[in-house]
Amino acid sequence: MIKNQWYVILESKEVPKNCLIGVKRFGENLVAWRDSDGKLSVFRDKCPHRGIELSKGKILNNHLQCPFHGFEYDASGRCKVIPANGRATAVPDHIRAVAYPLREEHDFIFIWFTPDPENTGMADNATLPPLPWFDDIDVSLVWSGMTDHWKAHYSRAIENQLDIVHVPFIHHNTIGRGIGPVVNGPFTKILENGLSFWPSNANDSGQIPLRHDQVPEPVGKKTYLTFLFPNLWQNHIMDKMRIVVAFVPIDDKNTLFYLRTYQSIVRIPVLREIFFIISNIFNRIVLHQDRRVVETHQPQATQLRMDENLIPGDYPIIQYRKKREELKSRLPDLATE
Repeated sequence: MIKNQWYVILESKEVPKNCLIGVKRFGENLVAWRDSDGKLSVFRDKCPHRGIELSKGKILNNHLQCPFHGFEYDASGRCKVIPANGRATAVPDHIRAVAYPLREEHDFIFIWFTPDPENTGMADNATLPPLPWFDDIDVSLVWSGMTDHWKAHYSRAIENQLDIVHVPFIHHNTIGRGIGPVVNGPFTKILENGLSFWPSNANDSGQIPLRHDQVPEPVGKKTYLTFLFPNLWQNHIMDKMRIVVAFVPIDDKNTLFYLRTYQSIVRIPVLREIFFIISNIFNRIVLHQDRRVVETHQPQATQLRMDENLIPGDYPIIQYRKKREELKSRLPDLATE
């Protein structure tokens, strides 16, 4: 995973008040919890006293209480109570649960995935970069979502959504119906923290495909795809409808998809729910067409240079790999897959 980035790890609704949720993310066990006031925290799921999973504990007086010896931690991770020492005894400052900096926006929970969360701290949250998000998604769009689990490295799951070469084949009877196999470009715009590209496939009539730098910039074309590092993707189908995916790394071999349909086409509540039910069913069918093949990638984690023979139509994937390599190289001794 790329360190020092804001990653979506959960949806807000998955962590209700007075509840502990244990999850695995980035190959590490985490506990997300929300006190009775709604304040959210995400800790490494390990009590600093004896290494017990804090997710097996409970919330007591707006503290997370370890199930083993009753140590209590506040929202910042600081230990406030050691029952064996008595409440009148001061707690040493070094006894702290590891708390990740977090932000909660767009009904998602983001954490700052850093190699040094102990020293980043909750107090430094305000100094961290802004969250990655799509500026063109606003309150005029309502959404419904679904989740899907893939036995694949998150980088391969992302690349699949940057791959327009596969669409006429894997999705020949769904989203690829009627799309030609010849890939012009695609025209690709490199962003500060990602990329956007506009598919322009064509039927094969003996022509030589245009390279990405030969395709004119699309004007007024509503359908395009955008990826924002480290794990957000949008299919801008039209102004009134989008598909958004957060690719959440569980570990090196598993990825959880949070897929949402945003739309402002259907506004009547009952019809809107029917629309979302149909949309989620269709999206799951499309995802499973992809999943069947993406889970067979060898090797699973992607790299800039590997035993593959890329073609011009893979240009968005090439740009993703270059930027990913650049971000990883900023922490050469700590970067992982």
